[in-house]
Amino acid sequence: MSALTSRPSSATSLPLSGYDKRLMLFSGRSNPELAAKIANKLGLGLGGVTLKTFSNGEVYCRYEESIRGADVFIVQPTCGNAATGVTANDALMELLVMIDAAVGASAHRVIAVTPWFGYSRQDKKSAPREPISSRLVAHMLEAAGADRVLTMDLHAGQVQGFFSKPVDHMTAMFILTQYFNDQHLEDLVVVSPDAGRVKLAKKFAEKVGAELAILNKERPAQQVAEIAYVIGDVKDKTAVIVDDIIDTAGTLRAAGETVKDEGAKRVFAAATHPVLSGNAYENLKASPFERIVVTDTIPMQKDAPDNITVLSVADLLTDSIRRIFTDDSVAEVFGGENQLF
Repeated sequence: MSALTSRPSSATSLPLSGYDKRLMLFSGRSNPELAAKIANKLGLGLGGVTLKTFSNGEVYCRYEESIRGADVFIVQPTCGNAATGVTANDALMELLVMIDAAVGASAHRVIAVTPWFGYSRQDKKSAPREPISSRLVAHMLEAAGADRVLTMDLHAGQVQGFFSKPVDHMTAMFILTQYFNDQHLEDLVVVSPDAGRVKLAKKFAEKVGAELAILNKERPAQQVAEIAYVIGDVKDKTAVIVDDIIDTAGTLRAAGETVKDEGAKRVFAAATHPVLSGNAYENLKASPFERIVVTDTIPMQKDAPDNITVLSVADLLTDSIRRIFTDDSVAEVFGGENQLF
């Protein structure tokens, strides 16, 4: 029996005369300031979209112009924003309806730009009968129609495994380490707040040329932590406690006080995501930190303590968005090192 072999022509794709690929950028209500920075760096205006919450709490979305055939990037970290009146759950639902509306309006691709990925800390069962909420959110984004997700410093890199669609995992660690390199601090030691962050802290320490120490921490309940002692030498040194998230800052405050009690001369903190919920501002104001360095993945609310410095991730996200749009390598942004965190 003879085999049938198809002979391809010289061209393997069909060009469409007069077709110009379009990038369109839209913002939800969770972090419009970050979206505006990205739009400015891309040299375009934010697309028009009507977003509102009905009196019964339901979220509404409508694009004000045609997005047919465009690569639609939706900037919406799933966090609350008191200035725009949305909660974290509002932001998640708003992102879902924006994705669904874009799919229904015949967008070519829909990319969710969510540098803060909400529910990322619930990535496994730590007690019986608990949900794996980060997996649920991943499935929701895919069910809504997202073709790709651009995120940053996931609490656990394994969360990427909950997606069947491509996930571009960025990291702000190079921005943070550059800040501390620019400060020219002496006798630097990087402190991991717990054993789970050692890999992150070790890489941070390598980038700033510092030693490494670890805090022995136990978590008897959610959002409750007890710091026992420091493993490593911090006496008469400048300590930088590195984490991915600052939430209520109770743990961070206790960590700073412990390091200070162990003889550290100066104490700093660095984290990508300033969730800053509950009594976070009070804890940070009362903490021994000279400076707490975070990024703008989550907008800073009013009355933030004076010792907080906010670095922007807009350049990094803009570069990533441009590379996704042009089908270029996103990994080249970090030389592949973003997978180490």
